[in-house]
Amino acid sequence: MRSYLEALEAHKPKRGRKRTPESMKAKLVKIEAELETADPLRRVQLIQERLDINAELEAGTESVDLSALEADFVAAAKGYSERKGISYTAWREAGVSAPVLKAAGIPRTRS
Repeated sequence: MRSYLEALEAHKPKRGRKRTPESMKAKLVKIEAELETADPLRRVQLIQERLDINAELEAGTESVDLSALEADFVAAAKGYSERKGISYTAWREAGVSAPVLKAAGIPRTRS
């Protein structure tokens, strides 16, 4: 359950224009150039931005088998929902799609 929900969260579309690996690498080049002349406060901000971009680049190269996690979720979700009292609506708000909930046998009637 947790792995599937974490994968959904990690791969949820973000607002705004999507950053490409190329645009992130170009930004890293600009950051490195700016670091040379930045004052101490700006330098620490730039270092953090560089760390964030590198982490985002690294995360983009990791591949997650969402279909396997989804299959595991479908197999376990109905029983888990019944034991924990988790409704269809709660799963939907958590990002689980309607077709996945249908495949899991979780009815729409509970709220």
